[in-house]
Amino acid sequence: MIQGLVQLFIFQALGELLSKFALPFIPGPVLGLVLLLAFLALRGHVPAAMDLVGSSILQHLGLLFIPASVGVVLYLPVLRANAWAISAALVISVLATVAVTALLLKLLAPKE
Repeated sequence: MIQGLVQLFIFQALGELLSKFALPFIPGPVLGLVLLLAFLALRGHVPAAMDLVGSSILQHLGLLFIPASVGVVLYLPVLRANAWAISAALVISVLATVAVTALLLKLLAPKE
């Protein structure tokens, strides 16, 4: 299990280094995941040690949502006071995302 965890940390560290020195506009963990995906694609299968660590992490994934829930409960009065602004921001951002995605699809899709 330690071997698989070390392998995952190595990919995270490589992603951080790549982000620091080559691609500063992309977060290190994202680059680490891309490197991990490329490694697994080239290898053709997931090593047993990584599979064990990944399965263990997924079993306890729900624990990662506890801090977010505590934050919502802690700041509930602030969220209530700004509910209209938060709702408007969410709706506008979703509409803008859909519009930009549709525009890009229209521009980049092959013409028939």
